[in-house]
Amino acid sequence: MLVDFKELPDTSRVWVYQCSRSFSEQELEKIKEELNAFIEDWTAHGADLRAGYEIRYNRFIILALDQSINAASGCSIDASVHFIMNLEKKYEVLLLDKMNVSYKQGEYVAYKALTEFRKMAKDKAVSLNTVVFNNLVANKGEYLQHWEVPASESWHSRFM
Repeated sequence: MLVDFKELPDTSRVWVYQCSRSFSEQELEKIKEELNAFIEDWTAHGADLRAGYEIRYNRFIILALDQSINAASGCSIDASVHFIMNLEKKYEVLLLDKMNVSYKQGEYVAYKALTEFRKMAKDKAVSLNTVVFNNLVANKGEYLQHWEVPASESWHSRFM
């Protein structure tokens, strides 16, 4: 059951998928249609899942699930991962690779391999004040408060 992301409670489980590049406006229109269709049909053991999404900076897909009604099952999580894998193939992007880091350079969102980000930290090209995206947030409340933060407030700080 597709609902507006804003209507989901802060306890809703979230999955953040960062893209290796920005999506074009045409791609975003199609991706939104595909997300709408996927979530409308998304179930756990035959029960509808109350879920929504938002897309930020034309490159992050944030999927949220209100587990107070029906919790995600292994099969429903597998279905969502399969859906994301299909988006990767269709749009020739990376969405599931957790060994990459996104951060802000002014208003621009940069995307680097973790090894390159570490080197940048060592070379002082990024600092504890660099705004990073903490894609490890677990629920909507954490996402709203602690997703886009200075590196000093994230796991990224270990590289500084």
